[in-house]
Amino acid sequence: MTDAPIFGEAHAPDLHVMTYNIRRRMRQNAPGSPDLWAKRQPLLRRLIARERPTVLATQEALPDQALFISAVLGPHYRRIGYGRNADGTGEGCPLFFDSRRLHLESWQQIALSDTPDVAGSRSWGNLIPRVAVVARFVDVKTHEPLRVVSTHFDHISRRARLRSAEQLAALATSSAEPIIVMGDMNTDVGTVPFEAIAGDAGPLVDAWTAAGMRLTAPWGTFSNYRAPKTGTKRIDWILVSRDLEVREAAINASRFDGAAASDHEPVQAMLRR
Repeated sequence: MTDAPIFGEAHAPDLHVMTYNIRRRMRQNAPGSPDLWAKRQPLLRRLIARERPTVLATQEALPDQALFISAVLGPHYRRIGYGRNADGTGEGCPLFFDSRRLHLESWQQIALSDTPDVAGSRSWGNLIPRVAVVARFVDVKTHEPLRVVSTHFDHISRRARLRSAEQLAALATSSAEPIIVMGDMNTDVGTVPFEAIAGDAGPLVDAWTAAGMRLTAPWGTFSNYRAPKTGTKRIDWILVSRDLEVREAAINASRFDGAAASDHEPVQAMLRR
């Protein structure tokens, strides 16, 4: 495969957004496993360096992995977000953004729980903390405000996924500016959590469905390092306000000499106000 991007760097008024579960670095892997971080690092570098999204929402990023992505993106990019544990350690959902294009007005990390302001808090049956990074930007080129969320729903508790969707739906409804919610939701489109935030009565729309043009096949987004397939679950979403135009969307199933950079495929969209 060539290193030609699907989108590449966006130019105003277009905004290139990507969500990507990069797969946390595991302490132990079998020799030759496709999950080895040392094997995946150069692949992740190639993919991110060629796409260069304006905003990159990541999931499962450990601190050293977040630093690696910052180094790949370069000095013009900034990173916000920290670990999901009460003391700020552990994997997180950091947001990376191009500071030449977006000015950060404010940001916070909230827990997906009944006590969102309590770091590390858990509710609704999830055994590990779940978080969302919420940022407010102003576009330097268009002067338009924008809110962006990176999140990761629970992988076990159905109730937690629904309540998390409802929590972020309420956030989107109350937002005074257009909002983009991106992440690994651990459930397919069309399920109850999806309907709560992006169904007919939800505040947001699915960027893949709303796109004026889709640049790839409708791959499932969790391939677990296998060859990508259509007809499988699309558990990684980009959801946007109804006043944002989704010009193009893609599910990036890039392989490098047959190898994948993560067990998930990144999802990308080109947006315009």
